[in-house]
Amino acid sequence: MASRIRLSPEQRRVQLLDLGVRLFARRSLDELSVDVLAQEAGISRGLIYHYFGDKLGFREAVVRRAAEDLVAATAPPATGEPLERLVVSMGAYLDWVERNHEGYLSLRRGAASDPVLSDVYDSARFALTDRIFRSDDSGLIPDTPVVRLVVKGWASYAEELVLSWVAEPGEVTREQLVDLLSGSLIALVTAAA
Repeated sequence: MASRIRLSPEQRRVQLLDLGVRLFARRSLDELSVDVLAQEAGISRGLIYHYFGDKLGFREAVVRRAAEDLVAATAPPATGEPLERLVVSMGAYLDWVERNHEGYLSLRRGAASDPVLSDVYDSARFALTDRIFRSDDSGLIPDTPVVRLVVKGWASYAEELVLSWVAEPGEVTREQLVDLLSGSLIALVTAAA
């Protein structure tokens, strides 16, 4: 018989969040229930309520953690040419959306009607687009009000392209999509300038 490992409360909470995020990658928010997590973790529902308060607290914690994971997973390299860094970051974004498709779609839909989800979604989106700008002018694009507006629109475009491609890639290769995403930002910024 395998012995159980006693975890600290923080370790247990992190373990439950990790499991919640893995489940969220394959399920919608509506399918991500306390019952499912308890069953998968082999624990009682009461323990989940102990760590997260209620179902909404659990759901919010999982979504926030998934958004943090997205931002971390798509961070561009610290060095290299700006366009190369963008290509790497866009490739990582595509990979993350592929691995977490159901949860990402659910977050996107939920953000339209739930203020908490909207806040999580908007914060993640801002983190993804804000890092394109650099205050020392060594970034990929200049930081001006017009360009920020263009980047905000491009982010919606990029998200739609990625979600459409993941749902049905057709004859477009992954490399073509990443090049299209990166190149379109440069073209839009050039046109705005």
